[in-house]
Amino acid sequence: MTTTHPDSARTSLREWATGVTVFAAIMLMIGGILDLMRGIAEIAAGDIFVPTRNYVFAFDLTAWGWIHLTLGVLAFVVSFGLFMAATWARVLGVGIAGLVIIAHFLSLPYYPVWSIVMITVSGFVIWALCVMRKDDVFVPFESPPNT
Repeated sequence: MTTTHPDSARTSLREWATGVTVFAAIMLMIGGILDLMRGIAEIAAGDIFVPTRNYVFAFDLTAWGWIHLTLGVLAFVVSFGLFMAATWARVLGVGIAGLVIIAHFLSLPYYPVWSIVMITVSGFVIWALCVMRKDDVFVPFESPPNT
């Protein structure tokens, strides 16, 4: 007769959820750093990006620089909360990744390939933060279960 160990299934699910959270935290941190650098580049030298004529969502490149700089800083800060498995960081991470998608969609004519890459990365971050339940995430400072 074989016995099943429900704890091993729970442990593997917890390890998977923790891995997905760390993935989201790292991708949000990298995206934040890259958005931060893009924002600085747009603010410092507006002639780096060539705008498309007659674009509906035309903004000044300095304005885009401040938008990307702000989103980059917020994404970078929230990623540290994700490393601690904080619920507020998951909620803010989804929100910030959504705003990054919108910002990069609106700035497609200025830097199209990079905007598509960042939209894809932010989509993976949203997926990673929404796919797991709170009960599955490993909390770094919780006490181990009594067996």
